[in-house]
Amino acid sequence: MQEILYLEVPTPDTAAVCTWLQHEFDPEIGEKIITPDGFRLLSNATAAEFAKSGTQKTNPKSTFTDTNSENHNWRTELSTFVWSVQRTTYLKVFRLEDPPPGEKKFLEALNRAVKNKFPDRYPELPVIDLSKQSIFDALAPYYPLTVKYFQKMPKGEYDLQRVYWWEQRWREGTRNPQKPKQVVFLKETATGKPEARSPREEGIVSVSDAGDTVYDLIYIGGALGVIHAAVMARLGYRVLLVERMPFGRMNREWNISRDEIQSLIDLGLFTAAEIETLIAREYKDGYNKFFDANNPPIAKGAVLHTPKVLNIALDSEKLLYLAGAKLTEAGGEIWDETEFFRADIEAEKVVFHGCHLPTKADRTVSGRLLVDAMGSASPIAWQLNEGRAFDSVCPTVGAVIDGGVEPGTWDSDYGDVLHSHGDISRGRQLIWELFPGAGGELTVYLFHYHQVNPENPGSLLELYEDFFAILPEYRRCDVDKLVWKKPTFGYIPGYFSINSSDRAVAVDRLIAIGDAASLQSPLVFTGFGSLIRNLFRLTDLLDTALKHNLLSANHLNQIRAYQSNVSVTWLFSKGMMVPAGSSLPPQRINSMLNTFFGILAGQELAVAETFIKDRTDWLTFNRLAVEAAGKNPSLLLWILDFVTLGDIGRWLRSYLTFTLLALASWLFGWLPSFARKIQPWLEPRYPAVWLWLLATSYALTYGMGKGRKIVLS
Repeated sequence: MQEILYLEVPTPDTAAVCTWLQHEFDPEIGEKIITPDGFRLLSNATAAEFAKSGTQKTNPKSTFTDTNSENHNWRTELSTFVWSVQRTTYLKVFRLEDPPPGEKKFLEALNRAVKNKFPDRYPELPVIDLSKQSIFDALAPYYPLTVKYFQKMPKGEYDLQRVYWWEQRWREGTRNPQKPKQVVFLKETATGKPEARSPREEGIVSVSDAGDTVYDLIYIGGALGVIHAAVMARLGYRVLLVERMPFGRMNREWNISRDEIQSLIDLGLFTAAEIETLIAREYKDGYNKFFDANNPPIAKGAVLHTPKVLNIALDSEKLLYLAGAKLTEAGGEIWDETEFFRADIEAEKVVFHGCHLPTKADRTVSGRLLVDAMGSASPIAWQLNEGRAFDSVCPTVGAVIDGGVEPGTWDSDYGDVLHSHGDISRGRQLIWELFPGAGGELTVYLFHYHQVNPENPGSLLELYEDFFAILPEYRRCDVDKLVWKKPTFGYIPGYFSINSSDRAVAVDRLIAIGDAASLQSPLVFTGFGSLIRNLFRLTDLLDTALKHNLLSANHLNQIRAYQSNVSVTWLFSKGMMVPAGSSLPPQRINSMLNTFFGILAGQELAVAETFIKDRTDWLTFNRLAVEAAGKNPSLLLWILDFVTLGDIGRWLRSYLTFTLLALASWLFGWLPSFARKIQPWLEPRYPAVWLWLLATSYALTYGMGKGRKIVLS
């Protein structure tokens, strides 16, 4: 028996697909025999045998015939059937014995008919009015499972409103990338152009703000923002942190490794003892494995073990509170439940305008520098890079589970770093992560790599409906018995850089960090990991700029977490996204992932660890690429399903940049230490030159994945 067709039918209604196949689709060849999951097509000889047994035939008008064949009684059979997994439908056709006449025409007709009858559908976000009904009542007709299980979470109503808000904000940005909402105004244009309506213009009464205080730094965004804000406050700067949510609440949990979290100790933010109190769980090993039941033999891979990747589960809320305490102890302030509206940039300051949500009061304050840490939903990031804010995104949903998992389902000494249990589902390759937490907690994520597309921007609510429906397929459990502690969700963006200057992360007196800057790994996709890995670099450069008042766009754009060795891996990330409007073999992405991760599984543990932690050097990258192409030559052809000629041109330029920087890093490896030696003379005389030299030194080290502790001056 030979498989001759494998399709994904993008609908969760498998029964409807089966009924259509059995009663509406006309194969135009053979005798059609209905089966529980589809139908069989029988040749003349086989059909005659079935007729003797009294089996009902449903397509008596057509038979396998071939006027050019001398033998009209070939013994053959085609079996077509469907099944459901991951809330979608899959279809296969198998052939028994010889190919029948008309087989090719039948397969083409079936493929075409399936696409016409069950096209890709991208649901719109429901328009709701929460003044008339609760978020649960509003969304129940569209996402019943999501509403059901959010109702079981301690703050489920607030959190579901947050999911809806996040998706609404993301959709608005992707629908109008060429004309993003203007929220940053230069002094000379702030009063000369149409402006966003402020709370005061909406009839909201103002309350007092920080008076005449002018801060050195105003951070917008209290997750990643508070970590960096606390570091800068401890260096002596006057810092204000603004957070839209109640301070300390998180939509995600954080995992990292010990060597990476060491940065927070080396910078003096936390002591080693304090870090130990923030570690909720340290597991023994992490697994990476992708579904390969439908892959060709050449694209099956072994389990990749990564025991030192993301193996530390942090208590994120405790980390935020401790960082907040460090910030306030150093003289900083926190304004939570305050939403950003606009920023006016003047020659000597930047003015923040916001609204205190509980009181609906206007809040205004001035600072020397504004730091955007609002993540992928940042309106500032969309404005700074209008037309191309992000190239890709990982819609991510999940939850922290605090009980109800059957014994033996999962050993909490182990984690899933990357795992799939099925093929492409409704235009997405779904990937799971599972990390053990404190006590018996488990944090589970479901996400997919996705092209930013106006018609299909990526839906958190749709993905949550998948999450609750298919969780038992991934890990054996009764969803109704699980104890839900809190949801985890967000849009994690990616940007495919050609070089270090093709994305704006700053304008005068304003700079973006974390996911708002979107310079992190397209593989691991986490602004937290990128920030921690580059914390020395960002702190040192920002400290230098503030000390010397180098706060113009030209100077601030040198302060970024760009890594050339990460940028060049974007082609790998592209191979995990189904291009919008395309139909690929369902197993294609799993085949590519298993090929490459199979190569990593055959390497020393350190090789896989450095690759996933964004530390791959030029030689290792090229060696792995050559090995993958040698193991599976089809990989090069498969990639063409995901990229255009323009994409290839961009990647070649990115690869050239990586190669040149690798050469420069080798030739000028002495530059960072030399720069430190001349710093006492150079910095006070030529501060702008010193900032450029320092940024260049970091580009040759951190920018190539060779980050190490730098002694701050």
